[in-house]
Amino acid sequence: MPACETVVFDLDGTLLDTLCDLHLSTNAALAAHGMPPRTIDEVRRFVGNGIALLIHRAVPEGTPAEVEAAVLDSFRAHYGAHCEDHTAPYPGIRELLASLRAAGLGLAVVSNKADFAVQELVGRQFPGAFDAVLGENEAAGVRKKPAPDMVEAALDRMGRGREGLAYVGDSEVDVATASAVGCRCVACSWGFRSVAALVEAGATTIVDTPAELERVLLAGAL
Repeated sequence: MPACETVVFDLDGTLLDTLCDLHLSTNAALAAHGMPPRTIDEVRRFVGNGIALLIHRAVPEGTPAEVEAAVLDSFRAHYGAHCEDHTAPYPGIRELLASLRAAGLGLAVVSNKADFAVQELVGRQFPGAFDAVLGENEAAGVRKKPAPDMVEAALDRMGRGREGLAYVGDSEVDVATASAVGCRCVACSWGFRSVAALVEAGATTIVDTPAELERVLLAGAL
């Protein structure tokens, strides 16, 4: 296969360790409405499909829709103010992005996280590193992952096609997204899912460090 020309990354659990802030904001929103807290491992399992599903999974079963919507609003407010309190890139990620950029690869981020948070986090943590950055925008008709829409929108913004495309993520949603797009997939073991879960989802290329990911992408050995 040809070497990679374009890499599309997931954000949470792939580039940034956001779990602590997601956990704290989830529990702050639950507490604001008199609901019991969730453990960090529960929140780890809940993330990956956007904040609406995160909150839907976090509230007690049988919660009325209007109450769940209020909890979601509380989460948005708290997370918007605290999304960088503990969030940071995984070790080696900034060096990885610099190497890929120096090699001339096109780089993008697509995330099911709310677009306001994606733009803020990527803009602050990785200024100038990406050619396209997209968060959840289903109101505009762009379906969230695992539908291919977000990756296709990123490619359109970059003026690139699927040839030489690799998708990098840490969850079953990401493996399914790459399959829907019809591109090569690299799964990261350092994120929010176990290696066993990634294998069960169909991942065939799994890397353990950003340095290993760099070697795989630049060698085109997928």
